[in-house]
Amino acid sequence: MYDVLKTINSPADVKKLNNKDLEILAEDIREALFNRLTKVGGHFGPNFGIVEAEIAMHYVFNSPEDKFVFDVSHQSYPHKMLTGRKNGYIDDDCFSEDSGYTNPDESVHDWFNVGHTSTSISLATGLAKARDLRGGKENVVALIGDGSLTGGEALEGLDFVGSELKSNFIIIVNDNQQCIAEGHCGIYHHLEELRKTDGKSQNNFFKALGLDYVYEKNGNDILAMIKVLQKVKDIDHPIVVHINTQKGKGYKLAEENREAWHWCMPFDRKTGKWNFEFPSETYTSLTAEYIMNKAAKDKDFVVITPAMPMTAGLLPELREKLKDQYVDVGIAEEHAVAMASGVAKAGGKPLVVTAATFMQRTYDQISQDVCINNNPVTILLNYASLESLTDVTHLGIFAIAAFSNIPNLVVLAPSSKQEYLNMLDWSIEQKGHPVMILIPGNEVTNREADKDYDVLNKFKVEKNGEKVAILALGDFYQRGETLAFAIEKELGFTPTLINPRFASGVDEKLLNDLLKNHQMVITLEDGILDGGFGQKIAAFYGDKDIKVKNYGLKKEFYDRYNPKELLKQLGMTNEQIIADIEVNINF
Repeated sequence: MYDVLKTINSPADVKKLNNKDLEILAEDIREALFNRLTKVGGHFGPNFGIVEAEIAMHYVFNSPEDKFVFDVSHQSYPHKMLTGRKNGYIDDDCFSEDSGYTNPDESVHDWFNVGHTSTSISLATGLAKARDLRGGKENVVALIGDGSLTGGEALEGLDFVGSELKSNFIIIVNDNQQCIAEGHCGIYHHLEELRKTDGKSQNNFFKALGLDYVYEKNGNDILAMIKVLQKVKDIDHPIVVHINTQKGKGYKLAEENREAWHWCMPFDRKTGKWNFEFPSETYTSLTAEYIMNKAAKDKDFVVITPAMPMTAGLLPELREKLKDQYVDVGIAEEHAVAMASGVAKAGGKPLVVTAATFMQRTYDQISQDVCINNNPVTILLNYASLESLTDVTHLGIFAIAAFSNIPNLVVLAPSSKQEYLNMLDWSIEQKGHPVMILIPGNEVTNREADKDYDVLNKFKVEKNGEKVAILALGDFYQRGETLAFAIEKELGFTPTLINPRFASGVDEKLLNDLLKNHQMVITLEDGILDGGFGQKIAAFYGDKDIKVKNYGLKKEFYDRYNPKELLKQLGMTNEQIIADIEVNINF
């Protein structure tokens, strides 16, 4: 097994292969992908579909002198195997050596550590500009998928390249007719027209922007790809190489179910069944159920997502039922938020749904288009927890600090099923404020909750006590519960347990009341401390006679960490916190 792949230690080895061995190499790479993905999971469809193209890229060009920039870089696994990192795929003991994205710390063949979409063209223009300034002649190649072309940064990059760059620049558009979910918006219709006309349509978006253009319908044919790339190598102006590929190629289930196989958990190759049992009820499934019920009852309600329907559990059949009450704007978070502001202004009830890491792209629209206008938009963020996405490019731990300090924005952190659903319903119906809700990242728990949150920043005392007050925010409330129990058991007194609910403000009356019989306040939050919830509490108590200890994450780019081990490193186990209490209060 891997007879040809085992001989590949650098791109120079790819260039030595004959046509037959190139085909065998493609088979070996797919087998290596199976070996890794069946055991640890990862991005499936994007990598299986780009194997031949990336072999051809390394056969024709001379990386790292010629520079490759991969958009999102979740399709870079074959590239990694061809650049000395095959052991991360064929040797189970080496899986941890290889991240799921390009990473300059791993190889000189990787230029950027990226995991967000629509960035490759802009990043690559910077490499090209630096090359031109120093008189270099190397090729600069940006690989971008059709879905990423719906993103604003990609369109900005294309606009710049077509009119302002007058030197070598190659954009490979990987057209597999699929974003994560189905494709939406005009660029997809245009790519379809180009495919149907074999690239000859007079209506050519890329040419209209001033770019040269060539189409290759056989993007999964190594020799065809080598031929087209040899033609554009060393070109003296920008060109788009539009290639047609099959997402998930080489695995029938992935070819037929492209959305489901964009990314995978460890799975059984024969059946395609994931080796993971999801709980019968999750916050994502609760979200989908709520959306469907709300839409059926209220025709003013609309869900807007930037190509991430599954963050709300909206399967294709559910999206079909929603009809006009479901809008997918493509990978365009900025447009989604601004559009929602317009819907709210006109009396509609918009719900914007995506992952926390992607909402970072639209800070300005939240601030300017929504919050300055104080329009009642509801923004729902999934994966805003340290226990969800752990790759450095997809962290959700910055959400509280990033958004909770925008004026007018009410940021809610629910701690149970009832609280989550009640907050969601209240937010959509109220007309006074824009609201952001952080979907809990832990298991679904049940506890009675208020239905009305009109009185902003009102914390809820769940358990009255003395000496120590625990403010446990959102999905860290359960940690607060276990901590309170441990304190009672180990230290012999009952602490006060508080569910803050609001991440964006403080309950001044309650905090002042705690001064009467408490010596220490502890905050627990699922995010970084700098600019977060706990620091708001610490600032309030700054000139008062009480100890405050904030527990959360450091302002760091964590990567592929074990959540349990990280909390221990941060001193956040019950034992560690109790030790802190013992040296800070009088018994």
